[in-house]
Amino acid sequence: MDLATAARDRLRRRRQPTVLELDLSRGLVAPGAWDPRRALRMLHAPSLRSIREGLRAGARDERVAGLLVHLGDCPLSLTEADEVGALIAEFGASKPTVAHTETFGEMTSGLAAYRLASQAQQVWLQPSGALGLTGVALQVVLLRGALDKAGVEPQFGQRHEFKTAANQFTAREVTDAQREMMQRIADSVLDDTVTRVAERRGLAVEDVRAAVDTAPLTAARAAELGLVDHLGYRDEVHAWVREQWGEEVDGERVVDLHYVHRYAREQGAAGLVRSLTDKQRPAVGVVNVQGAIVTGPGQPGGFGQPSAGADTVAAHLRAAAADEQVKAVVLRVDSPGGSYVASDTIRREVVRLRESGRPVVAVMGDVAASGGYFVSMGATEVVAGAATLTGSIGVLAGKLVTRGLADKIDVVREEMTAGERAGMFSTLRGFDDSDWAVLDAWLDEVYADFTQKAAADRGLPLETLEPLARGRVWTGADAAERGLVDHVGGASLALDRACELAGLGRDDVAVRAVPASAFLAQLRPARSSESPRGQVGLAPTSPTGLLTGGPEAALARLARLGGLQLPGVLALPWRLTLG
Repeated sequence: MDLATAARDRLRRRRQPTVLELDLSRGLVAPGAWDPRRALRMLHAPSLRSIREGLRAGARDERVAGLLVHLGDCPLSLTEADEVGALIAEFGASKPTVAHTETFGEMTSGLAAYRLASQAQQVWLQPSGALGLTGVALQVVLLRGALDKAGVEPQFGQRHEFKTAANQFTAREVTDAQREMMQRIADSVLDDTVTRVAERRGLAVEDVRAAVDTAPLTAARAAELGLVDHLGYRDEVHAWVREQWGEEVDGERVVDLHYVHRYAREQGAAGLVRSLTDKQRPAVGVVNVQGAIVTGPGQPGGFGQPSAGADTVAAHLRAAAADEQVKAVVLRVDSPGGSYVASDTIRREVVRLRESGRPVVAVMGDVAASGGYFVSMGATEVVAGAATLTGSIGVLAGKLVTRGLADKIDVVREEMTAGERAGMFSTLRGFDDSDWAVLDAWLDEVYADFTQKAAADRGLPLETLEPLARGRVWTGADAAERGLVDHVGGASLALDRACELAGLGRDDVAVRAVPASAFLAQLRPARSSESPRGQVGLAPTSPTGLLTGGPEAALARLARLGGLQLPGVLALPWRLTLG
């Protein structure tokens, strides 16, 4: 292409209305510290931040005619779908929006994708597609019988009947408490979905519920029930967009399609200019708590599972407190919990920051339960998604005794101890009566501390908080009704609340990670324990894989490969998935 042709093409695009395009078929880039894999994904997939910034800029841009959303397989969680859906609805208050997909599930659940699509003004579905609005199903896997056959004896204590994380190892059948809790979670998510869809589509709640009970639906049936607006293929959707939103250029109606995440980077004072401008503006700092909560430094998760190290998160919160430009903090929590001590360390810094006069707004992702709730509850306000799994105010501890397994596979293991309790947590023997007495006393102490702090942080009498605790997991919607969180929403609402609490206009602040997370800076040796960039760990690796650490380590790895994990004392070992 010569320079003259390129110039003509650029001029032609400038004369065309811009249609922002959001492709969710590859999912979202998760928030977090810089790592090579995340950087590569950002070239091809949007993040929540880029969607938020792009759509807000597009709503003000006269050249932008509308938004076209392609869902595809839409590998988003319910919480992610709700966050994106809220941004689409916000953009749709001023400009037209269209969502289209080949199918909402193909003999699989399409609930999350359709829940998102319903936030657009129009929904298109390929004629051969389906609407898998099939409801919510939760599964429980119990391993006690298999462990018995393997010669492994699980020994766990818990507080209380709803703290069922260890049941996967200890129980031979689902308990009444676990069944009650999980049924309510399923009902809550479905009730919220039906209400949202009915409101956005202008349908009666009972009609949407009836559609759920007869799903999956053919595309024609979905259109007949008013759940989709048009049946058409991709080319027909794009032709409709050009006809409705385009302008005639050289005898044909055209639009300039522009990915939202690329548009966001190109808008306003971009690059260096924007960075210099942001340094002069008041800021809302964002601190992430992602993955299992552990003592010591955390791992960013570039080539493995991320963890939220107490040293790392606490250092980031102290860095926010020391930065005069940071007027408020959003604490993003997506964690099933983990260590009680580490959770308490992080909560301490959250409370200190809040008491210093800086608003702290915790926003929960897919899960912020047990230790994830512990680190959130001390914030000025707490925001949770309607389908967030949270609460689980309780504690458990114990071990898997592998002596029988070792004997079965002819592994000889022996230990020598000095001290009455040196072997208390050994996997070669079970707890004796005195061990159980010590463990039970510790569980009672941790549970009392958790509930008392939760009651104080949430401004609830202990007698009101106690029935909501007992290890029970709640959806964000149910938690809000019971005072365990303040608002139902996502990161955008959390940012708005942080700005309002700090007395700042949303358009007047910069939003930035604390600390600025360049990858090479993470590798730089720390000057002191106050250096936030130094509080990052690197995951150890071993070529021996499953053989590392003995039989109990191999059992833990195999459990994780099967979608399970050995629980920490404040941990929820499962997430809510569909399909």
